[in-house]
This record gives sequence, structure tokens and C-alpha cells, in this order.
Amino acid sequence: MRPAHLALAVLVAAVWGVNFTVIEIGLGHFPPLLFSALRFLVAALPAVFLVGRPKVAWKWIVAVGLVLGVAKFGLLFLSMDTGMPAGLSSLVLQIQAVFTAALAFAVLGERPTPLRILGMLIALAGIGVAALDEGSSGPLGAFALCVAAAACWGVSNVITRKAAPPDSLNFMVWVSTVPVLPLLALSLLTEGPSRDYDALRALDWQGAGTVVYVAWVTTVFGFGAWGRLLRRHPASTVAPFSLLVPVFGMSSAALFLGEPVSGLRWCAAALLVGGVALTSLAPARAGTVHRPRKPTPSSVHLVDLPPSRGSRTGS
Repeated sequence: MRPAHLALAVLVAAVWGVNFTVIEIGLGHFPPLLFSALRFLVAALPAVFLVGRPKVAWKWIVAVGLVLGVAKFGLLFLSMDTGMPAGLSSLVLQIQAVFTAALAFAVLGERPTPLRILGMLIALAGIGVAALDEGSSGPLGAFALCVAAAACWGVSNVITRKAAPPDSLNFMVWVSTVPVLPLLALSLLTEGPSRDYDALRALDWQGAGTVVYVAWVTTVFGFGAWGRLLRRHPASTVAPFSLLVPVFGMSSAALFLGEPVSGLRWCAAALLVGGVALTSLAPARAGTVHRPRKPTPSSVHLVDLPPSRGSRTGS
């Protein structure tokens, strides 16, 4: 990988990691479901008029839009709004690699090797340590919502593998059109019209900046750059850079939000990142059936964090 591409890969990981800190700041300006809806609205417009027609069937766009956009990001934003720290969120979401591998086995017939199974067990141990740390200092309900968000992300990764989009940016922009109305409806029902109106009426430059960052920087720039790297280099070369996301996530949260990083959290980080590395980068079992048969840009993560090997990682 050329130095310019190496720098770009690190930059994308940094953008996706810092995204969690930006989300935390944005939640001080918007109710969580409204914030998520605005994120997808701004990501879709005006980009949807610039990327061309969808290149996969609408059933895949709608499915990923509902599972990823409504379920995964709705749960993530609710989790962070109810007390899940930004840095820990960036770390715990990495467990999506385990969910992706397990679902790929059940749905796509991708049998995990013993090394991948070991990686899953190590990552799950990391989640246990993170839950122990969070249980002593924060709400476990918010932690559970974050794990549920990671599970939804795993489902969306498998759907994306089935869809096999030839252009990840085009796919993500069209996917972003789907969650807007469902999230707005859920926000009106659960957060209330008056709360949404007050948030929009009080919109300032900081609030607007958080929406622009999570929509254009993490989605449009992040996906465009990551897709370009995947077109020029093997997924096994690009995917490891996604492991930097929680490093930047925890560091930026400590720096800008003053979030403490306990010894238990560092232990959880080491277990999770190590387990995800084994799960994502271990060679596939010989004779495993892979679908799709050709590598596609679907290996990039969908919006905030990167994908697991071939279907993983952004935030």
C-alpha cells in the first residue's frame, strides 16, 4: 500500500472513531431518534441526485435501510443517550464481527475455522469484561442496547453480502433514504412533537456541525474513501485498519469529553480488538461456500464502523 493510501486508511479510521464523540455532543442538541433521522436525511441529500440510480434491487436497499438505519443506529443513539459512554460504544460495537461471522455460518454457509472460533470466544470475553466495568459505573441497560445494535449491524452485514453491491457509496447513499421517515415517525411517537420542535428551533452551529459530520464526513467521505481503497487493494490489506476505530474512539472521548479509561476497560479493549482481529482476518476454512463469489465493496463497514473481513466496518 502506497504511503498516500496508508494515510487515507488511517484517516478514515480516525474519522469513524471520532464520530462517537461527535454523536455524544449531538445528543446534547437533539433527541436520539430525531438525531439519527437527520443524519440519514443529510447523508442522502443532495448525494442521492449525484450517485446515479441504485445498482442493486430495492429489496436489499430497503432491508439494509431498516436493519442498519432504523434498528442499529436507533439502538446505538438510544444507548448513548441513556448513558453508554462514547469511547466504550466504539469498542463494544466491534462485537458485530462475531455476530457477522455467526450469521454468515447460519445463512451463507461460511464455516468458521478453529482460529475464528477462538477469536469469537476472546471477543466475547472482552464484552464480559466491558459489561463488568460498565456495571460498576453505568447503566447495564444502555450497555445491552449497544450490544443489540451490534447484533443488528451483523444482520445488515450479512444482507449486504447477499446484495453484493458493486458500488459501496452508491449503495450507502440509497440506503440512507430508507430510515428517514421511519425514524421521524418513531421520534414523533416516542420523543414527542414538542421535544423535536424545540430541538430544531434551538439549532445552533454546534448542533448543525454534528449532523454534517456524522452525515457527510463519516458517511459520504468515509464510505467513498474506504470503497476506493477496497477497489485498489485486497480486503485483507484494508480491513485491519478498522481495528484502529475503537483506539481513536476511546482516545477522542477521553480527550474531548473527559471520559475515564479504567484498567478493566483497557483489558476489555485488548480482548475485543484481539478477538475481532482473529475473527476477521483468520483464513477461511477450505471448502467453505462463499456468497457472493466475487469480492465486493460490501466488506466496508456500514456508516460508523468498519466491517469484518469481507463483510465488516462506521459509526
